[in-house]
Amino acid sequence: MTESAPRSGHLSTHVSTPSPGRVIVHVSGEVDTLTAPELDAALDRQLDGPATSLVLDLTGVGFLASSGLAVLIKAAHVAEERGVALSLVTANRAVVRPLEVTKTAGMFTIHDSLVTAEAALDRDGTGSSEH
Repeated sequence: MTESAPRSGHLSTHVSTPSPGRVIVHVSGEVDTLTAPELDAALDRQLDGPATSLVLDLTGVGFLASSGLAVLIKAAHVAEERGVALSLVTANRAVVRPLEVTKTAGMFTIHDSLVTAEAALDRDGTGSSEH
């Protein structure tokens, strides 16, 4: 099966639970005004659940607009309120640059790969190992 590249304005999310309490939300496509509500709803569902750690795999995100950034910031606040360790996985400039420019990167634990994010969680259970 061949997967096509995301269309403009397209967002795809997939949730995996590799171990109890650990949730990974894999996100691909563009996070903009049209798709940010879909991401927000997906994150709300996970933050309302039994997760103790939430990893957002943003390696497949090709564009992050201010509306998408707002969703990530909201998720960071909700995760903190609920005691959920939140981390982002991305080395993609399309995601990292908006976080840096708005000086919000410090709100997140950012890993450059899912392997390093999971290793940090395995090591300390919080995902607090910074990239």
